[in-house]
Amino acid sequence: MAKEETNFKAHVLILPYPAQGHINPMLQFSKRLVSKGVKATLANTIAINKSMHAHPTSKIDIETYSDGFDDGGFQQAESTEVYLSTLELVGSKTLADLIKRLEVSGRPVSAIVYDGFMPWAYDVAKQFGLLKVLFFTQSCAVNSVYYHVQRGLLPLPVQESSVSVPGLPLLHVSETSSFVSNLGSYPGFFNLVQSQFRNIDEADWVLFNSFYKMEEEVVDWMAKRWRLGTIGPTLPSMYLDKRLKDDKDYGINLFKPDTSTCMNWLKNKPRGSVVYVAFGSMAELGAEQMEELACGLKASNYYFLWVVRASEKAKLPENFIKETSEKSLVISWCPQLEVLAHEATGCFVTHCGFNSVLEALSLGVAIVGMAQWTDQPTNAKFVEDVWKMGKRAQPDEKGVVRREIVELCIREVMEGEKGKEMKENAKKWKNLAREAIDEGGSSDRNIDEFVAQLIN
Repeated sequence: MAKEETNFKAHVLILPYPAQGHINPMLQFSKRLVSKGVKATLANTIAINKSMHAHPTSKIDIETYSDGFDDGGFQQAESTEVYLSTLELVGSKTLADLIKRLEVSGRPVSAIVYDGFMPWAYDVAKQFGLLKVLFFTQSCAVNSVYYHVQRGLLPLPVQESSVSVPGLPLLHVSETSSFVSNLGSYPGFFNLVQSQFRNIDEADWVLFNSFYKMEEEVVDWMAKRWRLGTIGPTLPSMYLDKRLKDDKDYGINLFKPDTSTCMNWLKNKPRGSVVYVAFGSMAELGAEQMEELACGLKASNYYFLWVVRASEKAKLPENFIKETSEKSLVISWCPQLEVLAHEATGCFVTHCGFNSVLEALSLGVAIVGMAQWTDQPTNAKFVEDVWKMGKRAQPDEKGVVRREIVELCIREVMEGEKGKEMKENAKKWKNLAREAIDEGGSSDRNIDEFVAQLIN
């Protein structure tokens, strides 16, 4: 083991928050570090490790630590607040134990790259004299709003109808994170997003899963405050610059994808004819919203591939799958990147989680955004008004997007001059994303600069 380790210039411990949308970006960043001669070890909770379907690159070690809920993780805790406080208390101790174990096994750690949702890892890194690197999986825009709230620069509740933050377009209150616009809705998560900034000023580096051209103005504003690097998009290299050999997928899934069923169904569909619908690994739509979405998809008369997790299937209208079987495939999980990259896919109906948006943008697919909560309303605003690569499906006063709106938005993206324009913009962003991560691009240069500091 010791002999093998001498090939590496430094060893980074990567610590994602235990959720798929956080693990995958940080795993991809690990692969980039490895390609530049740095050893990377991904630290997952014991519960996540038990539940994941993994085949990551053998060049990245996977180690575990405890969040205090080894048999079920977040689902085992009685509340969000209990989970997060236990994660910090138990996680701090077991992460320190892991660092000691790595040292003893001849793999001493040089730096911890920790998720913004886990600011307590800063204290563990400091305890061992390691480089402290803060990693944000959400956009610069969303995090800038959270920062302004945390520092008292944006007092809550917001008194005006709009919010003005440097480097961002004017946001209507409803276009900010649901934790800001609907104060008190999820106190545990609100405290979590706030706590990301508690030691940001002391971090050695602040990294974002974004790229410079995507969020230029807010990146410039932030770069005056911290040693900041945009290092995204963190997608497998096959979909971007193709410089990392055999990097075809993330390598970790918390749900097992039915790849052959999806790809066989797509392969005979005409180019750009399929509406792909997916709401990530955590979102739970209400029964009424599921019915409205189902009816809107059916009325659009397009082919559609809809990912409905097993736990959500009972909310579908009776006989819906049977009635739409000639035009649709409803499946419990699928390989999202492969579907988005397929030439048959013409549009992506999504909740606008940042990872999903970044994937669609990087693969040149136009979006219909049905934002639900957290950062999604801001991401949907940017999709429509800043990146101009999609349409927001606006909810009614009950917070439900009605079937007529679903149908209308799908048609607007799939048809006519407006649809053509959105698709052209999506392709433009795809090229800019590739440029950023390719050799000499803005993200590639930032990773090089980070690696240079690690080595020194």
